[in-house]
Amino acid sequence: MSEVLIGVVEKVTEHAAALRPRVAAKSPRVHCITNTVAQAFTANMLLAAGATPSVTTSPEEIAGFVASADNLLVNLGTLDRERREAIGLALDAATARGLPWVLDPVFVDRSAPRLEFARTLLARKPAVIRLNAAELAALAGEVASPNCAHKFARKSGAIVAVTGEIDIVTDGERLINLQNGDELMSKVTAMGCAESAFVASALAVESDRWLATAAAMMVFGIAGERAAEESDGPGSLAVAMLDCLHGMTAETVEQYAWAEA
Repeated sequence: MSEVLIGVVEKVTEHAAALRPRVAAKSPRVHCITNTVAQAFTANMLLAAGATPSVTTSPEEIAGFVASADNLLVNLGTLDRERREAIGLALDAATARGLPWVLDPVFVDRSAPRLEFARTLLARKPAVIRLNAAELAALAGEVASPNCAHKFARKSGAIVAVTGEIDIVTDGERLINLQNGDELMSKVTAMGCAESAFVASALAVESDRWLATAAAMMVFGIAGERAAEESDGPGSLAVAMLDCLHGMTAETVEQYAWAEA
């Protein structure tokens, strides 16, 4: 591996090591429009990280909540009429304030109307799109791959973060493969939703959006890996995730970090 690529991995690891204390010090407000089964777990994960969550989707309240937030998560998991309206109002408020926002296009590969709605949201310029391979393939219109993610990041202007056995984070120029995590994480509902929210919190403390996203996903993967070591199954993993993220230290990040550029 070249010295330049080694430098990329070291830089992401360095920022990951400092991320949890930086989030806790600022306690950014992250407003989450997310699916009904994810709200509690997502909010608890943000609290464990040191951030301050809010989750209302009321059309009467959403603009005010976003106006006083540091970041916004738009998750399409429960795409009912109220959330569709709330998303438009929230993005209007976020745009007015210049807030970066994260799009989590859940299950766009399963529903044509949802896919079409997600494509309209791309025009609102999300800072980060966090998704899995099937969702990337649906949005990009081709088989998911590192090259597909690279091209989609350039086309959308967003950081593209693809989760899977190996996570990929790219801005269309830089790309890193993150290899932390555990397959047991996929057995806990809302795990990906919570990760997207954690990425949103990282955007509040790091102006380099690619670096913020890569660092957040590295930390989240390490928390999952450590939680799996302490768990007997998905139930205990969900609780251990909160504890591991809350107790994340620079030394733990440096010990567990596993990435390639």
